[in-house]
Amino acid sequence: MIQSHFPIDGPDEALLKLVHPPDWINPRPAGKYNMVVIGAGTAGLVTAAGAAGLGAKVALIERGLMGGDCLNVGCVPSKSLLAAAAERHQRGGGADFAEVMARVRAVRASIAPHDSAARFRDLGVDVFFGHGKFLDGQTVEVAGERLCFAKAVIATGARARPLDVPGAAEAGLLTNESVFNLTELPRRLAVIGGGPIGCELAQAFQRLGSAVTMLVSGGRLLPREEVDASVVVQRKLAQEGVTLVFDAEIRSVGRGEDGALTVHYAVPAGESTLEVDHGLVAIGRSPNVDGLNLGAAGVGFDARDGVKVDDRLRTSAR
Repeated sequence: MIQSHFPIDGPDEALLKLVHPPDWINPRPAGKYNMVVIGAGTAGLVTAAGAAGLGAKVALIERGLMGGDCLNVGCVPSKSLLAAAAERHQRGGGADFAEVMARVRAVRASIAPHDSAARFRDLGVDVFFGHGKFLDGQTVEVAGERLCFAKAVIATGARARPLDVPGAAEAGLLTNESVFNLTELPRRLAVIGGGPIGCELAQAFQRLGSAVTMLVSGGRLLPREEVDASVVVQRKLAQEGVTLVFDAEIRSVGRGEDGALTVHYAVPAGESTLEVDHGLVAIGRSPNVDGLNLGAAGVGFDARDGVKVDDRLRTSAR
């Protein structure tokens, strides 16, 4: 969901009316569905639209915003931000950060009709807003209604993994779910994590004028990628002014009376402290499997790795 502690402007209001309409009334369940899809992100939307186009009776359940991460807090806003940062970098001039972020939100709102509740209703999909959970292998409950199905698709995605150190919960740390709602450029930004999200946002904010420091737990960036690729990205970020700190273990974070964020961390050479205006946490993703009652449907899962599937993405439930 869009974070309430940041201002919501006109584009955001337009977005919300499309992807989680405040006046939406869930339809009456239509007998037994050929397919129930839980999660209206990229995977869920494509699945629901494709099945409905083939003549299936489909129900789509979403507890937050249709479009999921891609539209709201992932691909669309991040690539809009990266484009603005690249343009500023190429011309070597300044950028009005508030104007850049307003454009990011406007782009997001302009794409939202493609993922809207009304569009999928018009495609013949029954759209239900609420938290879906399995009652058994043939029934899902959402907003007090029971939906019976022949097949179910779990497409609930993942969320930003929180930083589990003293002070983190109270420090107002950013994640990809809140960073795109900023209206003021952080003068100093700490990026905690060296994966794809951390790398691309570190570069974007550095190019837009922040002084960025990356605190990486391992010895290199992008640890899941080839070493050669990691070296290229590392060299480029360093050339553009990003400060890289490797083998950093975050010990605690906190806010001072002046509002500055203090990050205490340890490296092999000893302990150190970094003072910044904001901290962005990008240390990985946690699967959205809590509250689905997957066991009732016979679906095996792991709290860290998510739903267990075979090579054809089938769960343990037939």
